Order: sequence, then structure tokens, then C-alpha cells
Amino acid sequence: MKIQEKQLEFKGSGENTMSKRLSGRKIAKNIYADIKENIELKKITPKLVILLIGNDPAAEYYVQNLEKKGSKIGIEVETRILDVSIDQQSLLEKIDTLNNDAQVNAIMLQKPLPSHLDESEIVMKIDSNKDVDAFHPLNMGNLVLDKEGFIPATPAAVLELLTHNEIETNGKHIVIVGRSDIVGKPLANLLLRKSDTGNATVTVCHSRTKDLAFHTKQADILIAAIGKPLFIKSDMVSDKAIVIDVGVNQIEDAEKDYRYVGDVDYEVCFEKVSAITPVPGGIGTITTAMLLNNVLIAYKMQNKN
Repeated sequence: MKIQEKQLEFKGSGENTMSKRLSGRKIAKNIYADIKENIELKKITPKLVILLIGNDPAAEYYVQNLEKKGSKIGIEVETRILDVSIDQQSLLEKIDTLNNDAQVNAIMLQKPLPSHLDESEIVMKIDSNKDVDAFHPLNMGNLVLDKEGFIPATPAAVLELLTHNEIETNGKHIVIVGRSDIVGKPLANLLLRKSDTGNATVTVCHSRTKDLAFHTKQADILIAAIGKPLFIKSDMVSDKAIVIDVGVNQIEDAEKDYRYVGDVDYEVCFEKVSAITPVPGGIGTITTAMLLNNVLIAYKMQNKN
């Protein structure tokens, strides 16, 4: 079985449970249960090391979730906080040490990175067999060519949401707003595959797209991954659309100091669309689970288990 297939085999009850609010919590719960059962059965302890540079709030939030969830299911998650002034060579040396440490099964370089660092060189340095974020060109190439390899956690989470809710993609027009290497590009390739969560007609929009709303209103399924809080408004979606919000943005809040919102204005879009994911509690919840599932897969690959 290909690794991609392993990543997407959490089907829950198999029933069509889609409601208007597409929560990710039950899906993530099923994934965690499967990982924990696998770990306990084989009596193993996969290990993930996260390199966190600086103090970006969204990055810290994601890392804390990984630590908390990992401890509950038997995956050791160690975060190494590095000074924002770390130079390129020092970071490459730290990665090389982790590459050669047999006790470390997975390496994750939390983004965003400081502007003085060369991201492409750093990504190339991470051992592709420990690259659970799937940013290494070898893993990216395998994804595009439908070969064995890791799938980035967020695109994998989107596919899992589609599978769990039995959302048809075959022949559907899917519009992705965002062309990042992390989400937009890999997700577009995955949705084009000849698979149960593929065979879609995919349009990728971005900051230079003219008349963006014209394109988003054509979508049967709209996926927002642009990194701008509350960017998608009700006049940018059709009343039959399914909206999947990938964004996680921290904004100021009068009562709580801050809160997390997506790229979609959930409150104004909810009444109009046929279904929509919340933030928090949607794709981000599943993303954490899929990343930890990649850690388990990495352990199995390295130990032929």
C-alpha cells in the first residue's frame, strides 16, 4: 500500500455524516485512536523534533498542539527553540545532527522562517525520509508524480475531510485561493489525481488573479488558503458551495486580547453556503493529526515496521 493511501484510510463509521458545519474534531479523534492503537500494539515510541525559530504566535499555537496530542498517543514531540538570529550554517549543522540521530524519526522546521535564512537550502538539508512536512523536492516530486512519499499535513487533512463527509470531487469545479508550496500547489495536484478524492477541475487563484470574486463564485468547492483573516466574504461564494477554510490567523479581540479566525468570514458566509468548516475546530484540527500520522509512517519506513 502506498504511503498516500495509508494517510487517508481513516474512514470512521463510513456513514455520510456531513452537516452544514464541517467539524474536524471527530475525524481527528479517529486518526489519533488509530495511531495510538498502532503504537501500543507494536510497543514503539516514534520521535518528532520541531525546530522553532523566534516567537510567531500562530507557529507556537500549532507546536503546542502537536506536543499535547503527541503525548496522549505515544509520540515523543520535542521542540527546540532557536534564537531568531541563528545563522544559516548553524541551522544546517543542527539539522545534520538530527538527520544522523537514529532516535529521531521525524524533523519539522516550523515556519515562518526569519528573512535572512535561505529556506530552499534548509529544506534540501532535511533527510527526505524524516521530512514529515513533505517540503523536500523528492517528496514534492513524488506527490506530483503520484509516487510513494509523504503528503503535506494540511492537504492531507483536506482530503480526509472530503472522504469522511463523502463529498464528491469527481467532475466538480474546485477553486483554491492560494498558491503556496505548503497548501495550494500540492492540494491542486492531489485533487487532479485519478482517485476517490480527485478527478476535479481545479482552478488556482492568487494575489495577482483579476476579478477574484468571479472565480470563487464559480466553485462547487472553495478552498481558502491565502493567509488573510476573514478575507472571503459572502458575496464571493455561491449559495451551493462547500467552503473549506485552511487559514489560521490571530487577530485582536476586545474581550480575550486575541482570537483565531480563518481566511473565510465564517459568520457572514454560514447562512449562504451549503457547508463550511469552522476555525478553530476544522481543517487545523485534522492537520495536527495528519502530521503526527506522518511521524508514525516515518518510523515504520526507517525500521521496516
